Amino acid sequence: MGENKRTVIDLSVPMDALAKEPFPPKIEYETHEQGAEQAASILGLEKDNFPDGKAWAVETLTLTTHTGTHVDAPWHYADQTAGERSRTIDELPVEWFYGDGVLFDFSDKETGYELQVKDFEEQLAQMEYELKPYDIVLVRTDADKRFYEEDYAFCHAGVSADATRWLINKGIKVMGIDAWGWDIPLPLQAQQYRENPQDDILWAAHYVGKEAEYCQIEKLANLDKLPKKHGFKVAAFPINIKGASAGWARPVAIFD
Repeated sequence: MGENKRTVIDLSVPMDALAKEPFPPKIEYETHEQGAEQAASILGLEKDNFPDGKAWAVETLTLTTHTGTHVDAPWHYADQTAGERSRTIDELPVEWFYGDGVLFDFSDKETGYELQVKDFEEQLAQMEYELKPYDIVLVRTDADKRFYEEDYAFCHAGVSADATRWLINKGIKVMGIDAWGWDIPLPLQAQQYRENPQDDILWAAHYVGKEAEYCQIEKLANLDKLPKKHGFKVAAFPINIKGASAGWARPVAIFD
């Protein structure tokens, strides 16, 4: 047997009640002793019938489909895409979620910076790489380093509608970011709207999903650990939830 030289890097944040995202999970932990009580009740036994009075441990989570690292389906953005009913997470082709990864490093951009087409084009030129259909695009802002800080949801650079549309036109079906959201932070969107009320300000990049199908991975992590910007695989399969606008995922980058 030859040496296994494959490296797999976890790109997800943990489900943690202490996270400073706006809608953290509520997690109830049941002990092995409680598991024995539950099992005994189900089976008509006594708790002490189990070795050491212990059985299974179980957790109960209360959360949204957009809590933690997750994949947004077209249904999240709007009820229609290009005049047709938008698809939910369970209706999307699974092959979209495994492909060649391409990393764009925008960790030098300040909070609220809105990434434009030229920003992506400049990095592609530096990489000497051409995007191809079904590449999985990863956007690094390093917001994940503040996952337990109060301003986590509002500390990132975001992607513009034009850049989102440009990626879709390149054949990209799945694109992700290591921040709470794909657009610039919501308070900045609200401020811009109050100053200049227009339809193309609030949730602008998300609403590109009204024009064409695409998926966002939000709340990625560890993009700083990727040793190169392309030449690796990404697997980001969402949980199959009937009729849902998103599905939790544990994306990984795979290097051979």
